[in-house]
Amino acid sequence: MSTDKNPTRVAAGLKSTIAREDVSDAAKLSAQERLDHMGATTQEVDQSTGLNSHAIGGYKATLSNEATSDQAKAHAREILEAAGYTVSGEPTNTDEHQVRVLAGYKAALHNPRVSEAAKEHAREYLKEHNAL
Repeated sequence: MSTDKNPTRVAAGLKSTIAREDVSDAAKLSAQERLDHMGATTQEVDQSTGLNSHAIGGYKATLSNEATSDQAKAHAREILEAAGYTVSGEPTNTDEHQVRVLAGYKAALHNPRVSEAAKEHAREYLKEHNAL
């Protein structure tokens, strides 16, 4: 590996390789070995699906995002079902989604790893929605 490459970007590319479903097991193994050699951490990848918990979470979020196309939602539903998740045909209730969004912003206020700028954004969002 060349020393002039940004190691963070190289690791991101290798992690992407591991998460892609159209990549061979040999390529995934090679990518994992390179990450291990670099000392980069990865989440456990389900070998049967090639997905980690972040990918699963992203597909779940796609289903409840009202700005996502029907085609993208159908793809996410297909991936989740193939990974063994039960997916309801009904979209998430908008009120339920808003409650979760507000809860996420409230959690950000108490998370020591969240920047002060992000906490300020959370406070503004919560004030705008009368939740602070």
